[in-house]
Amino acid sequence: MILDSNIVIYAVQPNYEKLREFLRENEYDLAVSAITKLEVLGYNKLTEDEREIFERFFEVVKQIPISGEIINKATQLRQERKMSLGDSIIAATTLLKDETLLTNNDADFKNIVNLKIVALKDIMEQI
Repeated sequence: MILDSNIVIYAVQPNYEKLREFLRENEYDLAVSAITKLEVLGYNKLTEDEREIFERFFEVVKQIPISGEIINKATQLRQERKMSLGDSIIAATTLLKDETLLTNNDADFKNIVNLKIVALKDIMEQI
């Protein structure tokens, strides 16, 4: 399962214990695109504590590099629909790795053919 950047961010917030439980239960099946590390750690208003938590997270989670194949697929997705650069890379990574995307912004990805999505709200309701 590929984690969208917003999932990584929500996972450290106090009111998302159900999300953290889900991530712990699935820890060996989780991965992120390299763009997620850039999006999360690149946020200019991170506190030092948050930065340390995220850096520890990125040390243990599998990171998928942005390959030429991913760039090509992300380019195609951006040509087909209005998408942010980060979302297009995350969607392309998920498609090419034949994974499922866990996101809080499922509407941003809903019309992408063959993209499997799990919405955060579904996780929060399940557990």
